[in-house]
Amino acid sequence: MGTTSPARGHEGVEVPVGPGTLRSVLREVPTAVTVVTATTGGRPAGLTVGSFVSVSLDPPLIGIFVDEKSSSWPLMRDSATFTVNVLSGDQQELCARFATSGGDKFAGLALQQSPLGNPLLPGIVTWLDCRVEEIRKLGDHYFALARVAGVGTTATGGATSIVFHRGALHAIP
Repeated sequence: MGTTSPARGHEGVEVPVGPGTLRSVLREVPTAVTVVTATTGGRPAGLTVGSFVSVSLDPPLIGIFVDEKSSSWPLMRDSATFTVNVLSGDQQELCARFATSGGDKFAGLALQQSPLGNPLLPGIVTWLDCRVEEIRKLGDHYFALARVAGVGTTATGGATSIVFHRGALHAIP
């Protein structure tokens, strides 16, 4: 396999990488798809997060990246806790529901409550209850670093999760 440096021009001079080029390259990297939920002011709030990452095992830290244009994030940003709902392979509709702006995203869902008091979505593979450690603005996203306070599984045997790859959602076998 040959190597090339798309960030260097013919003269060895660094060339800026634009958003379109970066998006085209990064679409080849599968990313975890989750729905992050919180309870704020006694009401549930949630959004689809396409950038979820394990940060550290000891201490147990994870991170989420949220688009600065999200209309749901301002409702959740000041919450001390959130829950990461790992969607199962057949929950593409649920993923789309929480990726849209406005409306009651929780309408008609049989919710459970996490130990920290956040919504657990039905049919998810697993969940992580988290306490926010830090929120930082990075480029066009917010990065929320959180300590994992608890985990659990709600799906029954053999459920698969989903990833976003090449512009579409895919179940992991």
